[in-house]
Amino acid sequence: MSDLEKDPAEVVGTGDCEGPALEMLEGREVVLGRSTTVRRLLPNKNRRMVGAWCFVDHYGPDDLTQRVDSYDVPGERGMQVPPHPHTSLQTVSWLFEGEIEHRDSVGSHAFVRPGELNIMTAGNGIAHSEISTPTAPPRLHGAQLWVALPDSVRTTTPPAFNAYADLPQIDFDGAHATVMIGTVVGVTSPAPAFTPLVGADITIEPGRTLALPLTPSNEYAVLVVDGSLSVGELNPAFGEMAYLGANRDSIDLVASGNGARFLLLGGEPFEEQLVMWWNFIGRSHEEIVAARQSWQDAISASGNDRFRMVPGYDGDPLPAPPLPAIALKPRPRAR
Repeated sequence: MSDLEKDPAEVVGTGDCEGPALEMLEGREVVLGRSTTVRRLLPNKNRRMVGAWCFVDHYGPDDLTQRVDSYDVPGERGMQVPPHPHTSLQTVSWLFEGEIEHRDSVGSHAFVRPGELNIMTAGNGIAHSEISTPTAPPRLHGAQLWVALPDSVRTTTPPAFNAYADLPQIDFDGAHATVMIGTVVGVTSPAPAFTPLVGADITIEPGRTLALPLTPSNEYAVLVVDGSLSVGELNPAFGEMAYLGANRDSIDLVASGNGARFLLLGGEPFEEQLVMWWNFIGRSHEEIVAARQSWQDAISASGNDRFRMVPGYDGDPLPAPPLPAIALKPRPRAR
């Protein structure tokens, strides 16, 4: 899942590595696929990346027992995203509730479930679908994230899919963390990362304070997925993201009276210039044009060398939207 069809000219570029900050990043609602509305936190009008994290969608909790009659196929429920392409990125799928069926063009078939990491590396090109099956649990709540691949590997690393059902756990005093990717407090996930990166799912007990150690060379953000937090003078609540900046040894996170659960996202500031459009990441307008044409050609020919079709998916792939009339150019990492 995850496309930029609702804001197809969004592009990303370099920016200065900043010091400590406290900044709320407001999400916006985007309709994804045929029946899911997400809160898009990155790219954001003020900040487009956190480390190599360049895309963050938070969705749910959605009641899948309710019929959805206002989209293309009446009665469909949950995630309904047909095969679509990606380039030069990794997709990171993380669920809090529910289940999603994943299929991709390298032949992977897996179910995304709570607490299990599914990470897909696009390389020069991959396609995948994400579907809520009729037998899926009645509620769906999760996050879909993208990681930009550095130029050194973005077209040469083979497309791949990795799933991890047993991730490292950390117990703090009054808190618990699952390390999705990268390293937290010396504990490292087995998931592949091509730049210094951090992703963790952390729960804090009601009324407790977590003094979370950080790496000063990384910048960080927290996305609240349950309850609310106090971070300095900021109080991010459900579905809100707070940007913390870099050059911090630690930060105090205080849970509300009902406790809090959040995603910690971070990494070294990604200084390469990017152009993002729809589901593609490139380095120039011409790259995006070529990727779009290759995907459209693959649809017409039932696959090609760059984008094979997704085996096992019953339906048509998602065509790319028209390109904007202007050339896509990089923008700063932050306004």
